[in-house]
Amino acid sequence: MTISSRPGTATATTAEGAVRGTHKGPVTAFQGIPYAAPPVGALRFAPPEPHPGWSGIRPATHSGPAVPQHPSALAWLTGQATPEGSEEGCLNLNVWSPAAAVRDAGPRPVLVWFHGGAFTSGSGGGGDVDGARLAALGDIVVVTANFRMGPLGYLHLPEIGADNLGLLDQTAVLRWVRTNIAAFGGDPDLITVGGQSSGAYSALLLALSPDAGPLLRRVIAQSAPLNLPPQDPAQAAETAASYLRVLGVSGNTTAQRAAALRALPVGQLLDGYRELRNEALRAGRTAPPMYPVLGGAGLPRPLLGAAADGGLRGIDVLAGTTADEMAAFFARDERIRAADREDAIRMLTAWVGGRDRAEEIYGRSEERHPGAAPARILTDAASDLNFRTGVREIAGRRAEHGEPTYVYRFDRRPPGDDGTIGAAHCAELPFLFGNLEAFRGSPLLGDLGGPGDPRRARAEALARTFGGALAAFVATGSPNGEGLAAWHPYTEEAADGASVRVFEEDAGSG
Repeated sequence: MTISSRPGTATATTAEGAVRGTHKGPVTAFQGIPYAAPPVGALRFAPPEPHPGWSGIRPATHSGPAVPQHPSALAWLTGQATPEGSEEGCLNLNVWSPAAAVRDAGPRPVLVWFHGGAFTSGSGGGGDVDGARLAALGDIVVVTANFRMGPLGYLHLPEIGADNLGLLDQTAVLRWVRTNIAAFGGDPDLITVGGQSSGAYSALLLALSPDAGPLLRRVIAQSAPLNLPPQDPAQAAETAASYLRVLGVSGNTTAQRAAALRALPVGQLLDGYRELRNEALRAGRTAPPMYPVLGGAGLPRPLLGAAADGGLRGIDVLAGTTADEMAAFFARDERIRAADREDAIRMLTAWVGGRDRAEEIYGRSEERHPGAAPARILTDAASDLNFRTGVREIAGRRAEHGEPTYVYRFDRRPPGDDGTIGAAHCAELPFLFGNLEAFRGSPLLGDLGGPGDPRRARAEALARTFGGALAAFVATGSPNGEGLAAWHPYTEEAADGASVRVFEEDAGSG
């Protein structure tokens, strides 16, 4: 990276051309950099192709367009608006580098972070995932990116090239980082891939991938839905056929169907996907209609089994969940809120396939929350099933092989919450990036008051603690460091004690 003669800017030269970023206090931001060719025309529903490059210096002062999408199902909770999307140029990324990286020796460790959104929504370019504060806090380089989702990323028609395209886009991001990050002060040999929810699921898949795995050293998985098995190829093919039916796409040959799909307006593709989603929900299926397919590109083995059986050997792992993950999905479900004990066990029975097991699971959660309403107990049980159990399985199996895993539970609840929201899915996001203002007024964050308010001071302190620990892990492979509380690797013997790092606000702070 070199300082530009233009005040307040810096330039970096990538394999595709030079880009001009902006100094933002202790960080230099380069935003909206294309990492692959626009996925339009013949490249819609095709693997990512290299960007052809450009001449001169390309401005990189604003985030690029998001992947086209409908609003997130959790927008009510996070308060995030639907990002502006466009297929043209949506495969872009953002880099935040400590400004000191241009002056002193030693490249910085790199975090490549992928957003969540049920493989359907989200963006790497919003204010909620702005990497400036995290880069400055940890003295690391932070990269966020867009990648294809929904039908654009996970329609399963391998005969036309549509085969786990979202994963292939993410692999292309990692390759771009490996090739270019030194120009931004980053260390190409010290890459951590991380993400939240479906982004965490993807991060683990990438770490296990024979193509992407060799490009990285560490993985951070925040609230990965590890109970979700990769999509069965036969089911994915059936879903694709239903999708073509909904869209009215027909043709006697593969080429005719491909041409028809590539000619449709993107809004029609999204509307067709939403119709499939609604059909699935009416049938009681909560998984997204399209997500990574087992045996497809980049996914030779099931995630949970491969990770638990040594597939992550040699890779540093940090993983965790929020305390009340499923509150994000249950808080506005009147059927769950009104449930009595028998209703709750009946729902659990449908999820786990047996009354005896449902009784056992409900009983364990009841012991953890004595006197709680059935809705609260059901939320805890479902959070355990969908999120925490998988983390414990991976961490426990790695511990057996002498591979340390750092496990956390994020317990912070919004001020004044009556228990409905709790530490819901996404609760840690404002605190990883330190972008509290991007969540202002949302139920997820709660009311922090104005400057000097103790609630704000506590939240800011937690952001420094949580973000600092994860940044330390990116830098060293351990979330321990100066000014950070001790965090020990997970062991089965101490699963509910010292080996799970609990993050919550300090009541005395502020």
